[in-house]
Amino acid sequence: MLNILGQYRKKKQQEDEHGNDVLDESSNEDMFDTQAFKIVYVAPMKALVQEVVKNFSKRLASYGVTVRELSGDSSLTRQQIADTQLLVTTPEKWDIVTRQGEGRAYTQLVKLVIIDEIHLLHDDRGPVLESIVARVIRQIETSAEPIRLVGLSATLPNYADVATFLRVKPDKGLFFFDHSYRPVPLQMQYVGITERNAFKRFKLQNEICYEKALLQRRNGNQMIIFVHSRAETGKTAKALRDLALERDDLSNFVREGGGSQEILREEVSVVKNADLKEVLTYGFAIHHAGMTRTDRGLVEDLFADGHIGVLCCTATLAWGVNLPAHAVIIKGTQIYDPAKGRWAELSPLDVLQMLGRAGRPQYDSEGEGIIMTAHSELQYYLSLTNLQLPVESQMIKSLPDHLNAEVVLGTVQTLDEAVDWLSYSFLYIRMLQNPSLYGIVNPDKVLKEDPTLKRRRMDLAHTAACLLEKSHLIRYDRRSGSLQSTPLGRVSSQYYISHSSMALYSRHLRPNMSDIELMRLFSLSGEFSHITVREEEKLELAKLAARVPIPVKESPNEPSAKVNILLQAYISRLKLDGFALVSDMAFIQQSAARIMRALFEIALRRNWAGLTKLTLAFANMVAHRVWRSQSPLRQFKNVPEVVARKLERKSDIEWPRYADLTPSDLGELVGVPKMGRTLHKLVHQFPRLELSAHVQPITRSMLRVELTVLPDFQFDVKVHGYVQMFHIIVEDVNADNVLHHEFFSLKSTDAEEEQTLVFTVPILDPLPPSYFIRVISDRWLHSESVLPISFNSMILPAKFPPPTELLDLQPLPPSALGEDVLVNLYRFKEFNPIQTQTFHELFKTDRNVLICAPSGSGKTTCAEFSILRMLATDHRGKCVYVAPKEEVANAIFDNWKNRFGAILQLGQVVQLTGETAPDLRLIGEAKIIVCTIDQWDALSRRWRQRKSVQAVTLFIVDELHFLGGSLGPTMEVVISRMRYLSSQKEAQRGQSDSAQSMRIIGLSASIANAKEVGEWMGVPSKSLFNFSPKVRPTPLEIYFQSFDQNSFSGRLMAMGKPVYNAVVRHSEGKPSIIFVPSRRQAQLTAIDLMTYKESLDEGSFIGEGANVDHLGKIANGLREPALQQVVMAGIGFIHEGMLEADLEKIISLYRDEIIRVLVCPADFCWKVKDAAHLVVIMGTEGFEGKERRYADYPITDLLHMMGKASRQAIDHSGKVVILCHAPKKEHLKKLLYDPLPVESHLDHFLHDHFNSEIVTKTIGSMQDAVDYITWTFLYRRLTKNPNYYNVQGTSNVHLSEHISEMVETVLGDLEESKCSQMTDEGDISPLNLGMIAAYYYIQYTTIELIASSVTAKTKVRGIMEILSAASEFAGLPVRHGEEKTLRILERNLTHRLPNSARFNDPNTKALILLQCHFSRKSLSTDLCSDQRTVVGESVNLVQAIVDVISSNGWLKPALAAMELSQMVVQGLWNKDNVLMQIPHFTNAIVERCKAYEGDEPIESVFDILTIDDDVRNDLLRLSDEKMADVAVFCNNYPNIDVNFTVRDPDEVTAGDPVQMEILLEREIDEDEMDEEEMSQLGLVSAPLFPKQKHEGWWVVLGDTKTNALLSLKRINLQQKQKVLLEFMAPEEPGDYNLTLFCMSDSYLGCDQEYNVPLSVAVGESDDDEDGSEEDSE
Repeated sequence: MLNILGQYRKKKQQEDEHGNDVLDESSNEDMFDTQAFKIVYVAPMKALVQEVVKNFSKRLASYGVTVRELSGDSSLTRQQIADTQLLVTTPEKWDIVTRQGEGRAYTQLVKLVIIDEIHLLHDDRGPVLESIVARVIRQIETSAEPIRLVGLSATLPNYADVATFLRVKPDKGLFFFDHSYRPVPLQMQYVGITERNAFKRFKLQNEICYEKALLQRRNGNQMIIFVHSRAETGKTAKALRDLALERDDLSNFVREGGGSQEILREEVSVVKNADLKEVLTYGFAIHHAGMTRTDRGLVEDLFADGHIGVLCCTATLAWGVNLPAHAVIIKGTQIYDPAKGRWAELSPLDVLQMLGRAGRPQYDSEGEGIIMTAHSELQYYLSLTNLQLPVESQMIKSLPDHLNAEVVLGTVQTLDEAVDWLSYSFLYIRMLQNPSLYGIVNPDKVLKEDPTLKRRRMDLAHTAACLLEKSHLIRYDRRSGSLQSTPLGRVSSQYYISHSSMALYSRHLRPNMSDIELMRLFSLSGEFSHITVREEEKLELAKLAARVPIPVKESPNEPSAKVNILLQAYISRLKLDGFALVSDMAFIQQSAARIMRALFEIALRRNWAGLTKLTLAFANMVAHRVWRSQSPLRQFKNVPEVVARKLERKSDIEWPRYADLTPSDLGELVGVPKMGRTLHKLVHQFPRLELSAHVQPITRSMLRVELTVLPDFQFDVKVHGYVQMFHIIVEDVNADNVLHHEFFSLKSTDAEEEQTLVFTVPILDPLPPSYFIRVISDRWLHSESVLPISFNSMILPAKFPPPTELLDLQPLPPSALGEDVLVNLYRFKEFNPIQTQTFHELFKTDRNVLICAPSGSGKTTCAEFSILRMLATDHRGKCVYVAPKEEVANAIFDNWKNRFGAILQLGQVVQLTGETAPDLRLIGEAKIIVCTIDQWDALSRRWRQRKSVQAVTLFIVDELHFLGGSLGPTMEVVISRMRYLSSQKEAQRGQSDSAQSMRIIGLSASIANAKEVGEWMGVPSKSLFNFSPKVRPTPLEIYFQSFDQNSFSGRLMAMGKPVYNAVVRHSEGKPSIIFVPSRRQAQLTAIDLMTYKESLDEGSFIGEGANVDHLGKIANGLREPALQQVVMAGIGFIHEGMLEADLEKIISLYRDEIIRVLVCPADFCWKVKDAAHLVVIMGTEGFEGKERRYADYPITDLLHMMGKASRQAIDHSGKVVILCHAPKKEHLKKLLYDPLPVESHLDHFLHDHFNSEIVTKTIGSMQDAVDYITWTFLYRRLTKNPNYYNVQGTSNVHLSEHISEMVETVLGDLEESKCSQMTDEGDISPLNLGMIAAYYYIQYTTIELIASSVTAKTKVRGIMEILSAASEFAGLPVRHGEEKTLRILERNLTHRLPNSARFNDPNTKALILLQCHFSRKSLSTDLCSDQRTVVGESVNLVQAIVDVISSNGWLKPALAAMELSQMVVQGLWNKDNVLMQIPHFTNAIVERCKAYEGDEPIESVFDILTIDDDVRNDLLRLSDEKMADVAVFCNNYPNIDVNFTVRDPDEVTAGDPVQMEILLEREIDEDEMDEEEMSQLGLVSAPLFPKQKHEGWWVVLGDTKTNALLSLKRINLQQKQKVLLEFMAPEEPGDYNLTLFCMSDSYLGCDQEYNVPLSVAVGESDDDEDGSEEDSE
């Protein structure tokens, strides 16, 4: 107890050192960091576990500590385990928990393990303790986190060995107390009985007991008599009572007329147990585990209060309940052991435990212990109680099973590791002490030659490995000694099944077994091999055999028949008489659920559908004690037997139909109207799922299934727990084979919503008529839903053409390029085979080319050939390189800027920024333009007006296989547009010679349908190169390793060691990159690698010849402490939120091979430019916050990661190790080994593209829209894989119908959202909203949302909410566990969230991040990078909002939106002081400025510039560096002069247009500025804005009284700008006072407003035409 509390106190003091006040213990319980640690208390018996839980719960409650039991039948959910600090458990249960990788999540937090009764090492259960302790000690060594071990034990002679085993320091941690320390000395008596006849022996024992009991009672003492079966307690108590009556000694046991007699008579009325009722009033009592809780409690209390003199009980009392007595008799030492199936001697531990109850510490000066035993055993018990028997290890018997567990866990992977593992066992310690007992012949000689007994351990390990291999549990390679677990081995370890049973099952299981055969196999399990049939049971077994439902073939005298009958009797809830049968049944039932689950797993691994369903049903029958033929409602606890029976008689009503019955129907059905409501509720709580599926063939052999599951039952946490598990099984048409299996967990929080799962299933050949998808509940019988998928109308996609062969050509040297300038661009000696084969087509012709080759095979160089051709042959040439990802574009630009920049002029290699005006300027000058697909889409939309876009002569698209991903639709539209443009140019070229043609080059990973992609891009067949994924310039070895754990975190835990092994085994000391699912995991994996490396003393991952001191200096400069640590071990990790400088340092260390391992999150893979020899992909899925599930990585990312393996010209081969979830393995293999099938997804994303084409007038009618579709890749695929796109056939009719319908739907949606309008003739014209959407490149749904949400009264807060709800933010990731963080942030927001906000919704997240941006709150690294995204995209959206508002003519909301734009750029609220925009300004500085009492108060940014230097220094108190930043900001801060005139102010008439000229001029000192500075004018200085930004200004004219906005222009101001505003004069004549606003979009506090007086005359009336009223002003 004190030890445990010490742990808590330690936590408490650590908190105190951080300056928290130390409060009194009682008043502050929260000082314990209860989430940071766990304590495990291992006790051998369930009874003892419950006692400990009860005891500790009471005593630790005031410390806020939760104590829970974790034993065979009380498993806790993961949530409960997380909330518990002290777990009390049995050795077996803890072994199972730590065996599974999933357990590591909480075993990592364990700081203290207490093992009670550790002398159990001598027992049959000893090996379990050995393997637990060995596991803990090895965990301490690998993770370098200390765990304290405490062992408690009875007195043993070889206590020193146990101490060595627990790694105890003998001088400090070992305490040994012998008998003399007993609080009450014990006087022992031994009685040997020689009688052979059982009946006479029983009588004799009773008489002896009676004599002793009488003696004790005469002295006024209580006593306990221990017997060895439940029935025996009653028999003994009655025999003693009868003897007392016979001899008239009753008054010794309970005094006539005394208080005790009264109390006993009173209490006997509430007693349930018949035997106890009979004897209680006479002062006798019984106690055993078969009694009810109340009876047991009553007996314990009466005995403790001294009302009962003699208590007959079973051994459980000794272990479980702490009731001491003066004297203890152990009546007989033979006990029935169901595991062995015979009577056996009591274990020494039980004897000592029972004797431990003799003597009450407070009252007695001595205790008495009496053992009655057979005469032959006397000597044994004498030596036992005098402590002469050492504890020996029992490990050898069960060595194979424990070895298998370690192999599965991944801690033992070779024979040497197994030998090493044995050295942690108690077996090893005893072998050294007592070698001859463990089969070592002439020990002296052996120990001399081999002092650590390594050879003996080797033999043991080898024998165990061979046994396991024979049973198919592991793969054992005798040459290398490697041990690998098999699926069977994993099942065996998880379900704790012996290797012999596993061998039996794998031999005898058949795919189509019946109930009878399955039960027979079950009864043959090794677990039951000890069970025998005794004479006295035969009659009862024969009776039972007649009553159980499944026929038993063997005669009831066979042991296997007994097992079979007893399990069925258990499920049927039949009553048993014989005690031995009851304990046998309990033993069988405990193993049954486990064995059935194991059989289920084996059937599933073998893909046998029928057996899978049968074994799962049996596992649930055992768990619920319900047969399949009985009513499913019996699985609920509170259904009365009568009602269940009545339901079963009504078998004509099918179970699914119950759901349609009303409460009154159900009441009538069972004839108990009152039960109707209850039954109705239960029927609707029964787990039921509705299924629907959408299937799409991907290739001829692969089917994509999107399964939608809708829960159709009342989810009640009390009934269902927090999670319900289901198995999703796809079967073939005969229901023989499982084609796909995966787990599906339904959480209580999602019980209302439909869930979507996506998986792939193989298509068998020949095509079957249908498949079946079954969803079966893991825990409920009869809860299954079936969905047939018919293939009758399925049209499989066309066969793919074979890949291009890689020819065996002589590699070309760079000199083949001819000119020296070009040759010098390449540093290597020769081009690789792929570059060589494509060289001629690219460099010597002008044809369009498509090259598909695996990632990492030098395709960029191929693209360069075409650029070099363009530069060499066409002086007006212009090349655009487009990549789907910004990271790819950045990397290419850096590379080309250095290399091509050297041979071109300045400004001829450019990268686009995404802002339209500057980009158009860049394109005009440049020769090579690098951009992303989105940037080029935005620019090329208006290609008809933009000459520079038409001037492009070479168009290169990289990573074409992205067509199938999320960026695919944009990519497809851009390529289709460029194809269209090039065809227009071809047509022009026919008319005039000066127009040039355009060449298109496509680069992609290997794709299966490259032929269609080529045809669509206009590539002639001889210019199409589609190499197979297996063809790589440097060969690639791919290794897969699959993991069965179903929980994501459990899987990652289990992958820890395999990742390390992969690095050690495959990297050969060359650089490795490890891709992990998340940023947090990158850090964890790096630390894991470091600790594994250190624990195995294998040095570190630092490169050879690296200067460690220099590395240490670099490490100290890094910001993250974890990073500093791992870098010193030669490992680096990188992620999104790192400081740029740190990122650079780590990358350059890796590049220089100073550190050899780089860990990086998967979403970062595009930013990593460096390659490695080995790539490890740790897990192939990441968390998808929006859908709250784990989703697979995009295949494009996986291919890219694989492409990083192999450094060109350095490695001869590369290696990839992929660790994935077992069900995904086959699918991944198919995708990664075969070329990738690419389908178009444009049909789902047509709206925005149509809208932009309508705005640019490319689409002016329905027919145009249909023509537009024919240019796309989608059109090519519709006929090739019709089912994928929901087209019913391949004929022209089908096709044109489908396209027309698609076009109509899209145009209809656009019309509905007011983006375009359509006449009855089918002519289409754009509307204002559509133009805004196309201009700002935002989605039509966003524009629709803005238009419907803004009102004339909307304020800044409303606009902020509208902004955050934009569809653009829907892709914002919500990571695992982020909902919690967002909830915490939400508490301190300036504006509360709307009530409908959900924290897993990306738009809610955007709103929270925006508010944090304005409040300048510090956020975690991940949230910071998300915040940058949100802020970066907001400015564009705000401008669109301004346009929408201005087209409604509202003034105030427009001004509010403009203020929001300033807030976004500067990261401040509009109420904040404008000085806070200045870099490094804090609230303190602003307060000092406010308090300044000079001539002029300091209110604006200009005032900072005008005050004297010394005054300024005193107010700001900033360092010189920071001062420089302040100066830059203040000088950039715009000072604008506005002059305006109204044209012909005297001639303004009502309702006519008025023109107004405005001149904006920036005040600058031109003489002092050079050209560079002039060109930088208008660049915004905004430290918190993530992108570079140019100032924009809105010039607004409005009437503040009527909230009317009359005119608005947006301008980019450099030095001067003239603006002409045109607006309609008000309808009513009179004098008006309008306001002119000049609003910045980037700075707070520099807006200006001017009054514009306007006199309006009466306009001319229509009928009066002679102008007589002109002078009526």
